[in-house]
Amino acid sequence: MRTDIFARLDREPEPPKMEIPRMSRTRLALFGGTSVFYLAIVVAVLASTWLVLIDWKVMLFRPYQQWPELHAPLDYFVVLGQRGPTAVMVAAWLGWRSWRQHTLRPLLVLGTALLLLNVTVGAVKIGLGRLGPHYATQIGSAELFAGGDIFPSGHTANAVVTWGILSYLATTPRARRHLSALSAVVALGVGLTTVYLGTHWLSDVLLGWAAGLLILLGLPWCEPLIGRAEAAILAVRDRVRDRLREPRTAPVAPVAPLPAAGPLPAVALRHAEGLEEPVREASGAAPGGTAGTGAGAHTPSIRTTLSQPRTHAVLRSERTPVSPAGSRRPPRSRPATGG
Repeated sequence: MRTDIFARLDREPEPPKMEIPRMSRTRLALFGGTSVFYLAIVVAVLASTWLVLIDWKVMLFRPYQQWPELHAPLDYFVVLGQRGPTAVMVAAWLGWRSWRQHTLRPLLVLGTALLLLNVTVGAVKIGLGRLGPHYATQIGSAELFAGGDIFPSGHTANAVVTWGILSYLATTPRARRHLSALSAVVALGVGLTTVYLGTHWLSDVLLGWAAGLLILLGLPWCEPLIGRAEAAILAVRDRVRDRLREPRTAPVAPVAPLPAAGPLPAVALRHAEGLEEPVREASGAAPGGTAGTGAGAHTPSIRTTLSQPRTHAVLRSERTPVSPAGSRRPPRSRPATGG
């Protein structure tokens, strides 16, 4: 007997009516406040203010030396912020949801969020070029424009986006609350772990949290594009499926061309001549067998026709002298030779 837990693993009979988040006033207010916080962190680091001094104090404190017993477990925990492993785990879960709910929206939302993360965070990393704590050269310096790629923290921003997608795609308020709390704990833990390990400044982590949150808050602006992309992909899938379901007809063997009609052989012509008696017409002949006067009286024409249709006519002309009485001249007899 099946239990309710295993029944939930089956595919739903039809796509559910999911509520797509919209850009509400609350979300707009949060987006604006996070943007101001983001710009404030960037300006504070560019101006080498008190925030940079705090970065150096935390770095010189060396937390990984103060609590060395936490180093081994935190090395494994920080993997939850790496893009490759987390993207594979979350994509597997969302792929199952896409199959179960007959929709590509979960996977498309994840792909859109990761694309925005790579573009925005990657551009700031390359543009500012900040060096990490382990590669710092001068105490008190912001270490900007030195060829680094540490500001903002990619681990932190990726943890916010990847795990925050689960709460963004939740279908019930209860699930959204629980997943929001879980993603917040993971994102905070990953960010602080990078500071403990000495791979990031504290300001890197603060900017990483803000960068990931901005992407999550701005995803409703991408929903129309995601909907059009899903409709296009499903239309292509339906066309391919219809083509595969069409019955295949057996190939027809090519018909050899008929040989071109040529002239009849000599044997066939001779055989055809004997099928019908020739018709003789004497032009200018007088009734009663007497020949009329004129040149045409001495040159009658003989036409030979074939009895079979669509054959070449064989024409023959003979000059047969006619006597004045209208009778044919007797053939010459060959002299008899005695023996």
